[in-house]
Amino acid sequence: MKYLLIIFDGMADEPLAELGGKTPLQVAKTANIDDLASRSKIGAANTTPAGMLPGSDVTNMGILGFDPLKYYRGRGAIEAASLGIPMDTTDAIFRTNLVATDGEKMIDSSADHISTDEARQLIATIDEKLSTNVIKFYPGVSYRHIMVWRGGSDNVHCTAPYKFHGKPVREHLPEGDGDAKLIRLIEDSFEILDNHPVNRRRRDEGHLAANMIWFWGESRLPDIPGFFREYGKTGAVVAAVDLIKGLGRMVGLKVMDVPGATGYVDTNYLGKGQYALSALNEVDFVWVHVEAPDEAGHESDIEKKIKAIEDCDSKVLGTILDGVKKQGHDVRVLLMPDHPTPIATGSHSSEKVPFLLFDSTKPEHNNLPMDERGAQDTKLVVEFAPDLMKMLLGS
Repeated sequence: MKYLLIIFDGMADEPLAELGGKTPLQVAKTANIDDLASRSKIGAANTTPAGMLPGSDVTNMGILGFDPLKYYRGRGAIEAASLGIPMDTTDAIFRTNLVATDGEKMIDSSADHISTDEARQLIATIDEKLSTNVIKFYPGVSYRHIMVWRGGSDNVHCTAPYKFHGKPVREHLPEGDGDAKLIRLIEDSFEILDNHPVNRRRRDEGHLAANMIWFWGESRLPDIPGFFREYGKTGAVVAAVDLIKGLGRMVGLKVMDVPGATGYVDTNYLGKGQYALSALNEVDFVWVHVEAPDEAGHESDIEKKIKAIEDCDSKVLGTILDGVKKQGHDVRVLLMPDHPTPIATGSHSSEKVPFLLFDSTKPEHNNLPMDERGAQDTKLVVEFAPDLMKMLLGS
């Protein structure tokens, strides 16, 4: 038996007047999801523990089978693990976005989805100008980067930049232990980056300038067990974003690097499906994660979100299902979003999400849809996210 966890990030939503009271998932053409759902158990899952925020770090950790209330120590360290950054338990690690501002307001938390090549030039300049014997910057993918503060404090509140688009930066600066140093680095970064040659060129080409760094995801290195030790299965992860790769690497999953995987709507969907199939021939369990629906939700772009869901269905899920059939594997599949990312708010919510659980050796006969309606009508409700992994593995 092979096991697949497939997460289409942020795919769930709320009914929209623009869609006649339906959600993007309900409107999207999803032939593969629909067919699989007709042969699966349909359920609803609470992926955000009480008292925690519905970030992809928390929700994915829980779905992967590890209780966030026990193991979660913040987002930055998880992403840093993906990059192989050396960390100590005494270090504070921060996710560092390259963002676009007008000097006063947050315009775009992704800096117009700056290319990785451009971003690395900017982070190299930031590292040259602002690093010290205790502060160090590390480049990641696109707008997503890391800062490590050796011996620093993570007892500080930093607001994710996508939560205050169009609002004053000064009202959302870090607060807490060490906030003065973080604020100074943010302010200094604007002076360094605003007129950087990369940003001058971006403006000339009609793009937003990535003219400031922004810290969030304050964290420390968690003490989390390995997936094999916990569940007795070898595994791999197929993803584009550092957060998911890092969580996989932390628990000992093999990280599959897919060419052209961007973490955005232009990602290599087909490649993700193909690499997942390749991994299935090597390991027991494969975790496939696609960020695109979540990014479209953050942009409050209805059409883009529908298209992302359709591409996930046809190019990722379709490729996997066709390949599994040709390979002759018996499979169990858990497919779901990790949290909703409603178009109306452009942010995550902690509402329950739909999931389907498929077993090729024990197909179901089901009439519930794999969408928000199914989550409302099902009697299969999972309140503790790590139980989902136990269900998938049949333990």
